[in-house]
Amino acid sequence: MTGVQITSTPAATTTANPRYKVTFRRVLRSERSKFLSLRSSWITLALAVLATVVIGMVAAYRYDPVHADQHDAVALSLDGITLAQLVVGVLGVLATAGEYTTGMIRSTFAAVPRRLPVLWSKCLIYFGVVFVVGAAGAVASFLAGAGFLSGEPIALTLSDDGVLRCLFGAALYLALVAVLGAGLGMLVRSAAGGICLLVGALMLMPVFLDLLPSNWKTDVTPYLPANAGQSGFTLHTDSTMLSPGTGLLVLLGWVTAVLVGAAYRVKHSDS
Repeated sequence: MTGVQITSTPAATTTANPRYKVTFRRVLRSERSKFLSLRSSWITLALAVLATVVIGMVAAYRYDPVHADQHDAVALSLDGITLAQLVVGVLGVLATAGEYTTGMIRSTFAAVPRRLPVLWSKCLIYFGVVFVVGAAGAVASFLAGAGFLSGEPIALTLSDDGVLRCLFGAALYLALVAVLGAGLGMLVRSAAGGICLLVGALMLMPVFLDLLPSNWKTDVTPYLPANAGQSGFTLHTDSTMLSPGTGLLVLLGWVTAVLVGAAYRVKHSDS
């Protein structure tokens, strides 16, 4: 009797571990969750809106047509942008440089070895969030101030020519400043250093220009980051200012230059 040997092949019981591909959409989603999950992000954004609305309302309330300089309702409602720009700019610096301070950036780059998607994702998130918040603050400030300016010669409504362009131009300016801060934070990897550079670029550069000859000052001043950006939300520009579109493009050029430097350092330097 011939024996029959039966061999059985065991069924494959091991399941391959799922592999998750690192895509830009996933990196973007991760950075969005990281940013919005921080209490400090919400507090800082609220402070930016508060500064825009409260200072704009106070400026409209204190308006005196007899002793006032040449103003319009838009200019008064956007008086708070000067403070709000520092708030959102510092937020951008802290959000990026803070990861280097805490060491969290090592985990971030370990999850995203190509690194650059991290920088672009951060910038897109900050730009989008600050633009929405800035637009809400600018419109709220204008509407709140309109009540105090009702009947005054400078009173305007949202339907008047150039008003919406200025309000959303202010939001675009704040969003670009936030990205500028984020780029500076990634470039210098120091919260203190990034904030100093931000304040210098927005507030101190015009002071330093006083040391230059007067004709140089006249030619250079409109192209400074803050002055160029301000022309983007000014209703009536004069000969010393750039046109709204040109001004925003110049500011975008400043932001791009900082991001190029930040991208180079992120790509070629250790975390």
